[in-house]
Amino acid sequence: MLTKYGMNQWLTTAVVVYPIIGACVWLADNGEPAWWIPAGFLLVLWMCFAAFFRDPLRRPASNNPADFLSPADGTVSAVIRVAHHDATNGPALVIRIFLSVLDVHINRAAHDGTVVGLRHQPGRYLDARASAGARVNENLLLTLRLDDGRVYGIRQISGAIARRIICGVKIGQRLDRGQRYGMIQFGSTTELILPQPERATSLVQEGSRVYAGRTAIARLSALDSTK
Repeated sequence: MLTKYGMNQWLTTAVVVYPIIGACVWLADNGEPAWWIPAGFLLVLWMCFAAFFRDPLRRPASNNPADFLSPADGTVSAVIRVAHHDATNGPALVIRIFLSVLDVHINRAAHDGTVVGLRHQPGRYLDARASAGARVNENLLLTLRLDDGRVYGIRQISGAIARRIICGVKIGQRLDRGQRYGMIQFGSTTELILPQPERATSLVQEGSRVYAGRTAIARLSALDSTK
């Protein structure tokens, strides 16, 4: 399955490439077998491009209501606690995930919540693997309110190759845990920001491999109480 967030790209290239492939096949079938080579090459090239927009079905590995799922596929590049974050308006636990060009790039909600904030910040396009990129690159911060009133954030951060952040939600919209809401094209970083770091536990460490909508990466205790 290919994502709707990249339909303009993969559908447009298909419209351009497939008639050329068809012409090559026609020539190959009519006494010019050498045309099978460009036909095969173009087909493989388009499939590699389309694979970037793949959108696999996912089921969460944990049904614990206190668990937060990974918002992105990739490798955990940092697990840090900060004294203040705009997403939580206070201390926060931040789990940063690096996505290579080979990863699935669909972003998903980490937990059930209502969208209460969308903030786009222009910036630079440093390598997404560099810690400085997380601070100065273009990014979009999505803030969601949990049913108990606390808020958490997901931040999509662009990279040297990724220059387009897509976030297909609006203020007031309800997102379910694991629900798709956007993507970044083509390589990038995604952060999960949790409130009350004294109550938040990371279930992953730097170097852990995670999958959006499947891997439980953090746990926030007492979701039904803010005491």
